Amino acid sequence: MNLLLHLYSVLTGLLSLSEQNAKLAKNEVRIEELQTLNQAQASELKSLKTWTNVTENQVVVVKLLIPVGQVAFSASLLASGSGTLGPINAHTPLVFKHVVSNIGKAYSPHTGIFTAPVRGAYHFEFYVFGSGGSPGSVVGLTKNGEHIFLGQQVQSTGWGSGSNGATLLLEAGDVVFLRLWPDRRIYDDPSRYNTFSGHLLFPM
Repeated sequence: MNLLLHLYSVLTGLLSLSEQNAKLAKNEVRIEELQTLNQAQASELKSLKTWTNVTENQVVVVKLLIPVGQVAFSASLLASGSGTLGPINAHTPLVFKHVVSNIGKAYSPHTGIFTAPVRGAYHFEFYVFGSGGSPGSVVGLTKNGEHIFLGQQVQSTGWGSGSNGATLLLEAGDVVFLRLWPDRRIYDDPSRYNTFSGHLLFPM
């Protein structure tokens, strides 16, 4: 009888140990599943952080580009009426007073000077008009006091026009303006023949 009880106790212990081993195996599988899930979540979190950083950087770039991208102006010489300027025996800065557009307020209708708000590539165009005969109309595009390009009309009779343009690399604070050449003249009236325009192509 005692032997049977002992055998029963041993068998019961073995069954209990087997159940414990089974539970342990299940727990190990569950732990592995949790570890795999944790790794996947960590990877996803890393991807989200990377995406967030990229998005934040894009927002910063857009915020930087939008304000400086809004730079453009166009103006004609006389605010009203008609008249001839020149001849004058010296270089004479031209002030284009009738402003059609001045996005970014980089052009001054009081001085005729465009001041670059940021470093970048800018494009400028200008048109000059005058009557035929001596001395003709000659206007120069100037950057920081340095002559860049010339626009002119010189003909014996009638009216004529000339034009030119340039793309310039400007630093923030550089100035661009037009000036009438010595002993030359230009004519303008409400038709607005003489114009000066420019805009920022892209910042650099």
